[in-house]
Amino acid sequence: MNLRIIFGLIILTATLRTVAQETPESWPSPVKDTLNGIVLFDRLEVARNNREENIAVWDMIAWYGGDTYRLYFKSEGENKQNDGEPTDIERAELLASRLIAPFWEIQVGIGARGELTSDSNMENYAVISLFGMAPYQFEVDSSLIINEEGDVSVSMEAEYDYRISQTSYLQPRISLSASLSESERFDRPSGFNSIRVGLRYRMEVSREFAPYIGAYWSRALGNSADNLRGLGDPVHEAGVVLGARVWF
Repeated sequence: MNLRIIFGLIILTATLRTVAQETPESWPSPVKDTLNGIVLFDRLEVARNNREENIAVWDMIAWYGGDTYRLYFKSEGENKQNDGEPTDIERAELLASRLIAPFWEIQVGIGARGELTSDSNMENYAVISLFGMAPYQFEVDSSLIINEEGDVSVSMEAEYDYRISQTSYLQPRISLSASLSESERFDRPSGFNSIRVGLRYRMEVSREFAPYIGAYWSRALGNSADNLRGLGDPVHEAGVVLGARVWF
């Protein structure tokens, strides 16, 4: 019995060696890593809040690269209509990305945020992000931010596409921001700063264009809420949105 096993192993080894010698000539060339890119406006909308204010909002991401390494640009902000105030840039980031696990990337880069005016005192920062898809298809974008003065803050966004039909989706979304240190210059206290939840229903007219309707609710938290109360400003906001998801 042992001799049969040994004889079988010898034959198997010889066969594998023969296949290995033939592989470079008989097999096609491996698929090469190609460079691609995309620009996606995940949110391009107009919101109407409970104070009867109209707000234009955008949230976009663009990337170019291969399967392992990519270059990203992320931009998010809003403009409250007819209030005489400038556009508020919530983030504008340029990031280098590397795939570290299936569906997960680590991203490192620089960014800026603040009011978009000629004399604006923009906040410049370095950022490291974990970007990808969690179990059960939750899309997650979490960031650790350190500004030029050493102030540290974190942000997290998560959303999920629940398929209703072949062309329609229901998308819950949540975002949370917090500061690990106080920033007097940018009026950002330590602790949890804000939370925002939303729900959108979208219908794909084509793969590249999908209009949607939805609603949202946001609230300032902790010391941020206390500061707003001291100024007589509201600490929460709710509204409805009308917009489109567009990519090309």
